[in-house]
Amino acid sequence: MSCAIGIDLGGTFIKYGLVDETGAILYESIRPTYLPGAKTGVFDNLLEIITELRQQALLKKLQPEGIGIGAPGIIDDGIVIGCAANLPDLEGMALGSGIEQQVGIPVWVENDATLMGLAEWKFGAARNLTDVLFLTIGTGIGGAIVADGKLYSGYRHRGGELGHIIVDLNGLPCGCGGKGCLEAHASVKALIDDYKALSSRQAPGGGKEITGNLIISAYLEQQPAAIMAMNRHFDYLAAGITGLINIFAPRKLIIGGGISEAGDFYVGEIRQRVMKRVMKETSLYTDIERAQLGNKAGFMGAAALVFNSF
Repeated sequence: MSCAIGIDLGGTFIKYGLVDETGAILYESIRPTYLPGAKTGVFDNLLEIITELRQQALLKKLQPEGIGIGAPGIIDDGIVIGCAANLPDLEGMALGSGIEQQVGIPVWVENDATLMGLAEWKFGAARNLTDVLFLTIGTGIGGAIVADGKLYSGYRHRGGELGHIIVDLNGLPCGCGGKGCLEAHASVKALIDDYKALSSRQAPGGGKEITGNLIISAYLEQQPAAIMAMNRHFDYLAAGITGLINIFAPRKLIIGGGISEAGDFYVGEIRQRVMKRVMKETSLYTDIERAQLGNKAGFMGAAALVFNSF
């Protein structure tokens, strides 16, 4: 039975597994990106993971057809760039060809958020659709575009940065070097910073670590600072999503990331605000929905990249 190796390479953890062409997970695991006390870096850690996965495939009588890897940053002609903040030892590396030379089976590498979108398109909330947008809302904001039944990321994979559309010309500085980006105003990091500023005189969190989940709880409990912070969060997301729908007219816009799992109210608030702003003509066939695959989407999308490349 054939399968694909899928690896979701994050700055803190690597999630990985064996996935078949239907999206069934045949094996999965997780390990730190940088192993405590290890003298080797991410590249050698990836080789160890691939060895583990091939051993599991052998035990389960599976045949890996290839390896898909999702990495933060831009993948230009197989070279990983723009990931120095999270994975400095991979910056400028031809990761796919380097791994392929070591393991002897085909390797494909793509942006991690793009692969989360690919997973939702192939196995999740957007199955069988030809035009889809995906946003993942976390520490940053990433995304993926499916246009006319194909992944689209611009010339040499340097586009598709949905988190970096401008929502405030005089807005906050962004990690990309720009100013007023959706990510700078609507990421979970931005939400936390906003909430801290609004509640600075109220000992935010009562001594607890401020997280997106804590702010959600405070919002549901009608805490004024949380309501203000969440309303700004929703409004900025609605502004960005409105622009995306007006441009792409997708059949579905899927919202992922841990905060999207807070409850149906979260996507419902975004949907309501978007529909007040968006052009009726562009949004006529668009549904805004929550992602289905959770934190497995990264390695599932990496596996789907293998099957999608045949």
